[in-house]
Amino acid sequence: MLPFLQQSVPPKLPNGYRLETSSAPTPESLNKLLAFCQETTHSQDDWQRALDNSLWQLSVLEESSGELVGFVRATSDLALNANLWNLCSKPGPDQEQILSVLVHRSLNMLRRDLPGCSLSVSAPKMAVAALETHGFVIDPSGIRAMGLPLKPARKPE
Repeated sequence: MLPFLQQSVPPKLPNGYRLETSSAPTPESLNKLLAFCQETTHSQDDWQRALDNSLWQLSVLEESSGELVGFVRATSDLALNANLWNLCSKPGPDQEQILSVLVHRSLNMLRRDLPGCSLSVSAPKMAVAALETHGFVIDPSGIRAMGLPLKPARKPE
């Protein structure tokens, strides 16, 4: 059985944070979080397109300031494959716990809504420990995923 299913008590957010599922964060707040995490930022149009084409997104907000401190979003073909994107949490003492909550909640939602789908995750190194805790294996059987960022072709001058 998968480790995340064996947990008697799901991980909880530390005090002072809340999970937001009903509204997407702004592109500006997403870019600010990604920059803190030393990840690639994206244009407002790219973020809007990504969020519009996502099944759902989970955000962790600091209660007092409303600052975005954790995020993940899901896409799927609704048949065979599901993908988690932009899994990240602002560096700090609560980072691992926030990542664990995001991963656990995401897996429960995907298991409920899309049972049997294979799952891929695009996440920075900071998320590896949380993913391994929930049963993910890096490069199982030597499988390596590769990504190619597609950038618009340069216009001739």
